[in-house]
Amino acid sequence: MSGLRVTPTRRYGRDRLHVSLPDGRAVAWYDRDSGRVSLLHDAYEDAVMAALAPFVTGTVTIGPPPVPTPADLRRLSLHPDDDLAPNRPGEALHLALGRTPPRRFGRDPRPAELAAQQRVGEALDRLDGAGWRVLHSVPLPGAARLDHLAIGPGGVFAVRTLAARGRRVRIADPDVAVGRAEPRPHLRWLRRDAERAAHALATAVRPLLAVTDAGLLDRVPDPRDVRVVRDGEIPSLAGLGGVLKPADVAALYATARDRRSWLSL
Repeated sequence: MSGLRVTPTRRYGRDRLHVSLPDGRAVAWYDRDSGRVSLLHDAYEDAVMAALAPFVTGTVTIGPPPVPTPADLRRLSLHPDDDLAPNRPGEALHLALGRTPPRRFGRDPRPAELAAQQRVGEALDRLDGAGWRVLHSVPLPGAARLDHLAIGPGGVFAVRTLAARGRRVRIADPDVAVGRAEPRPHLRWLRRDAERAAHALATAVRPLLAVTDAGLLDRVPDPRDVRVVRDGEIPSLAGLGGVLKPADVAALYATARDRRSWLSL
C-alpha cells in the first residue's frame, strides 16, 4: 500500500499524526503523548506503520481507538460553533486585526497584545504533560474575553496577559502601570473575570496575571489573592497539585469548553 498521507495536528491539547488514504479517508492516528497508534482498519496496519516510521520514536502500542470517556462523549456531542477548544491564543485579536489592520501612524497596542497572548498561551499549552488543560480567548457575555483558562492538578486559574514590551511594570493593587502609561485597574478586572469563571464552572477559580517581557517587575508587596508571574515562570505551575484529581480536571474542562456554559453570567 502506497500513497498514505501523514498530517500533523494539535487539538484538545494533544499532538497527533493522522494517516489517511489519497481520497482523504482516515485509517489511523498516532498520539505522540501516549505512544499509541489507533487503527480504524486492521488491513492497513503494515502500511500505516511504514508511513509513520519516520516520525515514531520509542515503543508504541497498536490497536483500535480507545473507548471514549464521558468527557470525550461530551466533546464529541458539541456543535463546532459551541466548542471553545480550537480557539487560538488571542483569537479575538486575530479577528480584530483581520478586520482592521494595524494603524500606519501612531502606536497600535494590538499586535503587541496578540504576541503576548500567544507567548503565554504556548507556555500554558506545554503544561499538558503535567495534567493541565487550557482554553484560550474564552468569550464572556458582552464584549469581554478571558485571555486563558488553565485547569489542572493545582486548581483553576483565570489568566490575564499583560504585554510589558521591555518596560517597567509597577503593581499597586488594584492598579498596574506599564512604563509611563497611566495605571489601569488590571487586578480588579482580573478578579471580576475569575469570579465570573467560578460562577460558570461552580468551582473556585484563582486570578493569575502573566506579564510578558517586563524590564522590571515591581510587585512588592504581592497582591493578596492574585498570583503574578512572568511568562518564563509559567512552567512552575506544573509543580502545583493537591487540588483537583484527573477526573475533576476532565469534567471541568468538558464544561468550560462548551460556549453555552458562559452564557448565563
